[in-house]
Amino acid sequence: MRYLRTMTTVTTVIGDSILDTIGNTPLVRLSRIGAGLRPQLVAKLEVFNPGGSIKDRVAVALIEAAERDGKLRPGGTIVEPTSGNTGTGLAIAARLKGYRVMAVMPDKVASEKGDLLRALGAEVVLCPTDVPPESPRAYYNVADRLTAEIPGAFQPNQYHNKANPQAHYETTGPELWEQTGGGITHLVLGVGTGGTATGTVRYLRERKPDLVVVGADPDGSIYSGGQANVHPYLVEGVGEDFWPTAFDPGSVNRWITVSDRDAFLTTRRLAQTEGILAGPSGGMALHAALQVGAEIGDPRAMVVVILPDGGRAYLSKVYSDAWMRQYGFLSRSGDLTVGDVLRRKREAGELPALVSVQPHYRVREAISLFHEHRVSQLPVVSSEDVTKVVGAIGERGLLKHAAADPGLLDAEIGAVMEPPFESVSAEDPVREAVELLAGDQQALLVRGADPSRPAEGLVTRADLLEALAS
Repeated sequence: MRYLRTMTTVTTVIGDSILDTIGNTPLVRLSRIGAGLRPQLVAKLEVFNPGGSIKDRVAVALIEAAERDGKLRPGGTIVEPTSGNTGTGLAIAARLKGYRVMAVMPDKVASEKGDLLRALGAEVVLCPTDVPPESPRAYYNVADRLTAEIPGAFQPNQYHNKANPQAHYETTGPELWEQTGGGITHLVLGVGTGGTATGTVRYLRERKPDLVVVGADPDGSIYSGGQANVHPYLVEGVGEDFWPTAFDPGSVNRWITVSDRDAFLTTRRLAQTEGILAGPSGGMALHAALQVGAEIGDPRAMVVVILPDGGRAYLSKVYSDAWMRQYGFLSRSGDLTVGDVLRRKREAGELPALVSVQPHYRVREAISLFHEHRVSQLPVVSSEDVTKVVGAIGERGLLKHAAADPGLLDAEIGAVMEPPFESVSAEDPVREAVELLAGDQQALLVRGADPSRPAEGLVTRADLLEALAS
């Protein structure tokens, strides 16, 4: 769809407040990342809500339901356990309605989310993630305690509040039906509180009973793994360690478990291929949607994936190379040094120390060392000063000499040795060593910071490849 600039009169609609901009978020085709799939792959971009996530829809509905029921009175305090996005929506609405907001969050959430909540005037309480659900320090239980202790406090409790799925029945479901022209055949989404799945699917199935709904779930969540498999994970805002009553499990036909790694890498891939900066829960859902799309052979099918929030709140995490490397989701090869490679060899028991020969050694002695230490090259050090490397010997060079002189085995190393290997510092990055070994060099001599000491060891192409692969 393209918008053309014309000279026609434009009807201006001015909202009464920022709350009037919630909903009616766009649906876009993912034609690049979904290239090769038979069905259409389209995404619902909830980042276009004023608070940046799908939770804006729920936040307003929760407050308005509490006002109608008399549970929230003027000047009251809203206390909510949240991974950040619901708290943001509540904080925006509370600013306009005159309420105090306390957001109780697990400490795994991106720091940007807490900063955003504070900027909107909310108070943030952080709780440890790696505790059992029954722990008094679990963020749900901390929220309960604060609600009981603060006069006039109200906890909307999106996990058990029927206004949560109702908000999606009234907004998200109708939008998807209208935007797809009723053509949606598959819906893929992450499930946290379960409100989006329950309300959206209820609306859509009233119109398309055979709609297939796939729940994307983190590895460690109770939904796809059961209670026995519950363990901490890093993706925020999706999955649970208990079953919320706001969630109708019958709304989901099938679960696909997605690892943190796959969720984060797909999130980054989406930004790089489609220019969509989504949050990692959206990347998790997209990873599942790509799997679903690959299984469908009908080009008339339409797979819709909900991307529940944007990526700006995760710049210090999923979009940070350093953070991704810290948790092992990106290769650390850019940080790896030649000394690291050498230490790994020694830790694996492959190399006790620098194995070398001297010029007066016989070739057959060098060959024995090749076999004993499973190496193919050796440095030749001076007989008078072992810190001084005077040459090199390798299997390839010996083979060349042996073809011309069958009596080579009894020759001295000094007669057949080649020029010394090039030296690198143990502190040099691996990428520089890779460049040196891209030519005719067979190995590199690794030296430490003290030039008066012998070289620390030898690294080969195979050593570098193994280090990069791991």
